[in-house]
Amino acid sequence: MDWIINLFTTTDSVAHIALLYAIVISVGILLGKVKVGGISLGVTFVLFAGIVAGHVGFTAPKPILTFVQDFGLILFVFCIGLQVGPGFFESFKRGGVTLNVLSTVTIFLNVLVMFACYYIFFDTSDINNLPMMVGTLYGAVTNTPGLGAANEAMTTVFGNLPVPQIANGYACAYPLGVVGIIGATIAIRYITRTKLEEEENKLNEAEADNTQVKPKSMTLLVSNAYLAGRSLQQITEFLNRDIVCTRLHHGDEVVTPRRDTVFSVGDQVLLVCAEADAEAIKAFIGPEIETDWEVEDDKTPMISKRVVITNPKMNGKTLGKMHFSSVYGVNITRITRQGMDLFASRNHHFHVGDRIMVVGREDNVNRVAELMGNSVKRLDAPNIATIFIGIFVGILFGSIPFSIPGMPVPLKLGIAGGPLIIAILIGRFGYRFKLVTYTTTSANMMLREMGLALFLASVGIKAGAGFWETVVQGDGLKYVYTGFLITIIPILIIGTIARLKFKFNYFTIMGMLAGTYTDPPALAYANSICSKEAPAVGYSTVYPLSMFLRIFAAQIVVLFFCGA
Repeated sequence: MDWIINLFTTTDSVAHIALLYAIVISVGILLGKVKVGGISLGVTFVLFAGIVAGHVGFTAPKPILTFVQDFGLILFVFCIGLQVGPGFFESFKRGGVTLNVLSTVTIFLNVLVMFACYYIFFDTSDINNLPMMVGTLYGAVTNTPGLGAANEAMTTVFGNLPVPQIANGYACAYPLGVVGIIGATIAIRYITRTKLEEEENKLNEAEADNTQVKPKSMTLLVSNAYLAGRSLQQITEFLNRDIVCTRLHHGDEVVTPRRDTVFSVGDQVLLVCAEADAEAIKAFIGPEIETDWEVEDDKTPMISKRVVITNPKMNGKTLGKMHFSSVYGVNITRITRQGMDLFASRNHHFHVGDRIMVVGREDNVNRVAELMGNSVKRLDAPNIATIFIGIFVGILFGSIPFSIPGMPVPLKLGIAGGPLIIAILIGRFGYRFKLVTYTTTSANMMLREMGLALFLASVGIKAGAGFWETVVQGDGLKYVYTGFLITIIPILIIGTIARLKFKFNYFTIMGMLAGTYTDPPALAYANSICSKEAPAVGYSTVYPLSMFLRIFAAQIVVLFFCGA
């Protein structure tokens, strides 16, 4: 049996290291699926499994752990950057500006509360206490990339000195962080005396008052001689307006026109357009008339279909200008990008690879599918080259030193900030440089989750050796309650201001706070009590900037205030 004993005790063997990660990650993910009060910790439980492994001496050489930790972090943040990149800059437009400002202030308040707790509850003469509070901060706001960025910055600041295992503070604060976010948003409802039924009714009223998407159905007599012999596609291009022709009475037959259907003077056409475009269309095609159509629309089944955007001409198109509801007779109910569900807002820009849920009558849905491309085969091949080119550029960019007066060491974005920024830019502008930036949802999720699992396992294993002394015999209880304060105080302040001063819908506020804390469980709770998409609006609007600021703030705080 020596072989099996050696497998678990020979720490520098490849088999031992692979076995260590396999056990820690598999156990952590399985336990992370267990729900308590309807809430689970998910992949974050890998951190706790790693801490237990490190505590009992099931470990690996530190250089190996550090390499796997950093490489996992690079994969994780780069894939997040690709995910949020396409919507990063659009999130600042129109109403998104106020939400992003509130989100930014919330992040700033998280840091301020952390410092307040540090000076009130901890010994400031101990060089390790502030770094541990940084770890507590990122557990309180449930942001793992920020923990990675802070951890990396610590190695720069502390140099050859022992680096504080801030993952222990993170582990203490994380569980109550998840619960506290949901609990604080519920508290806002009672503080502001908000009634859920009234908020939902306001969403319904706002949706009904949106005149820009009101459809106009009319029958026109083709009287413009210019249209004779021209196809529907030519007429649509000349009009430069979105129209859908559902019936064409030509001679003795009634047909459903296609792009190549030719018009003749005297034809009668039933079309749908945006109400604002109706007069211009009538002036060009001909007068409106009354006709009894033998319409079989009631017999046509309503379907929902997920359509993949593969038509390059749709790249960058705005949802609102496509007039899907009024022109194409369908509704876009959901947009999925890189595994993240986005609200189908009028300002949303389409990108190749987006998956949209189209609801309507079957023939109308098929028209939209043809327009958007819907050729999955084009997207099947993984674009590995773009990912590693981006990582290469990101590491170079993150290694550039920026000297700032008052900072003990030059500021570097590092292996967390550099790849993140480059991934955001590639995700948004990569197509201009002939880079195929689309990555399938499954591929992005696989790389991201694998990177996160490797990072958390490595951090946990390294932190496990000193977990008992740091947490159980040390300030573990302080990390728990100070983390809870860091979680709830900014939410209560900003949520109340957003409701009472800026008059945002309560469900939008819930989504905004969930996005600010990059916390999917909080979004899931908001979605469970709201039948509309308002929570997803708030979440997707602030998530990209929040993720960036969380990572950037981690490095700024460590480099400025945690000097050895």
